[in-house]
Amino acid sequence: MTHAIGIDFGTSNSAAAYLVDGKPRMIPMADGQMTMPTTFFFNQETRRTLIGEPANQALLDGTEGRFMRALKRVLGTKLMHENRQILHERVTFVDIIARFLNQIKTRAESETGLTFDRVMSGRPVVFHGANDPREAQAEEDLRACYLAAGFTHVDFMAEPEAAAIASGALEQSRMVGLIVDVGGGTSDFSLFRSGKDGVQIMANHGVRIGGTDFDRAINIDWVMPLLGKGTELRKAMGSGTSPTPNAIFNDLATWEKIPFVYTPQNSRMVAEMVRLSQEPEKLSRLATVLQDELGHELAFAVERGKIAANSGADDAQIVLNAVQRGLNAPLSPQAVTSSLARHAEMLAEGAQETLRMADIDAGQVGQVIYVGGSSLMSMVSDTMRAQFPDAHHSFSEVFTAVTDGLAIAANR
Repeated sequence: MTHAIGIDFGTSNSAAAYLVDGKPRMIPMADGQMTMPTTFFFNQETRRTLIGEPANQALLDGTEGRFMRALKRVLGTKLMHENRQILHERVTFVDIIARFLNQIKTRAESETGLTFDRVMSGRPVVFHGANDPREAQAEEDLRACYLAAGFTHVDFMAEPEAAAIASGALEQSRMVGLIVDVGGGTSDFSLFRSGKDGVQIMANHGVRIGGTDFDRAINIDWVMPLLGKGTELRKAMGSGTSPTPNAIFNDLATWEKIPFVYTPQNSRMVAEMVRLSQEPEKLSRLATVLQDELGHELAFAVERGKIAANSGADDAQIVLNAVQRGLNAPLSPQAVTSSLARHAEMLAEGAQETLRMADIDAGQVGQVIYVGGSSLMSMVSDTMRAQFPDAHHSFSEVFTAVTDGLAIAANR
């Protein structure tokens, strides 16, 4: 007999759950954790592909190989189906993501003794943007990944809708609630009304920003200037200067683009920039990052600094010892607020658009429920409290609500 499983395939972390006696039960991942990092490491020496926490550890240990994260953001793009030489074989991103999903399937079947052929997968309300032509392709790409992973029947549900199902809203009849689901790659909103017949979704909306975008903004503002962003280059011919090109810094600060910056062309370009730089020490750091492939170390350092600053620590820093011993970028809560101001505006606009779609006003929303790890950023809750000052704000099931709701929906 086959069974159904709910899988929340996330930009940064993933999880799975199934029903036991009508209640969702999470599948333990490595080391008993209920979530698994959505990361990959292709070990150059052993020729093995590591997934999840072992992939993160291999990167931190300095093992030679290629690290990848945030592949969910590639869904719907041409990159998904391009063949790439990785280790000893040519693969596509469909193949790579399928291996990750197959590991979840295998782990779930080993843990439970059941066979899971049917899956209810979470999906963001929008992968790229409302009316973006890549939307349908992104869902089809994700379906192809699940089928390649060994599932035979695949359904999708908007992630905040799944969170609404799992929120316990049925206990508060006729309440209007708002799910604010801020993950690694997208921010989704679902307005719902609870009642005896279940959860009625009034409107779904989403914007393509998430935790990886928060990291990128902080990285560009506070780390990349230490590598030469914003400095001047002497002109190769004649007098005068010109600004350092931004493209290399933007790519180096973008999780899903980091693996592709380590090219001979970029190395030659940066070497020439060092030669012409008014501040060669900074550009030399950039050259070191490319030479030693330290982009992901920088990104993890930014993420750690962001979390420390979000806790309210005035002395939080982005520690950049991997680039140069003793190199740090101070990161105060105020600095984070400054870097994320535009993202706060986009979140506020997303919430307001969801209200307009449902034709209700903010005063009718009785509860705001936060899910997704990036919803724990104080910028997110501060923005939502300003929009919904009279609502009750709840963080009780930030990491499990989507997965629980998917498991419930999978078995309807």
